[in-house]
Amino acid sequence: MTDAPLDLGPQTRVVARLAEAVTDEQLADGTPCPEYAVRNVLGHLLHLSGAFRDAARKDLGATTDTPPTASLPDIGPGWREELPKVLAELADAWRDPAAWTGMTRAGGVDLPGEVGGAVAVDELVIHGWDLAVATGQRYEPDPAALQATYDFLLAAAEDPSRGGGIFGPVISVSDDATLLERTVGLSGREPGWRGQR
Repeated sequence: MTDAPLDLGPQTRVVARLAEAVTDEQLADGTPCPEYAVRNVLGHLLHLSGAFRDAARKDLGATTDTPPTASLPDIGPGWREELPKVLAELADAWRDPAAWTGMTRAGGVDLPGEVGGAVAVDELVIHGWDLAVATGQRYEPDPAALQATYDFLLAAAEDPSRGGGIFGPVISVSDDATLLERTVGLSGREPGWRGQR
């Protein structure tokens, strides 16, 4: 393989721009993730970016061994500087074609590198949407990342061994739904979510 299958950079930049626009007053607002406020989605994005950066590098340890459900993710006082830095490192790590080969680990689960890359893209696209709708921002994910996420979630939904979905039961959408709406539905989220303030 001479090139990585997908450049995560465009999507990490989308997420970084969304995070930059979040106000301190919005940090306690609800999100499409029932257990998560905005600050918890930001904390999850921060932690998963570090974990999947290290998974790409095959630098296995505390970041890659911790299950995402181990504790409620949160942000610290330096998150506004830290998150864009870690997102950029994540994208850079997955630009190495070797990241997509062999075995690695994320969330305490051993998995092929190509699956790790697919999960990283999926997390960035879906949690980017969570963040955007929770904070009233327009969401335009990277088209290549969105298509890869749709393909990944569709395959998971059609695999009975995975229980019909990764994030939760699939939500049906209309026949004329956009690719983003179909992808959000496959993630177990309601594409029309508008939240509670």
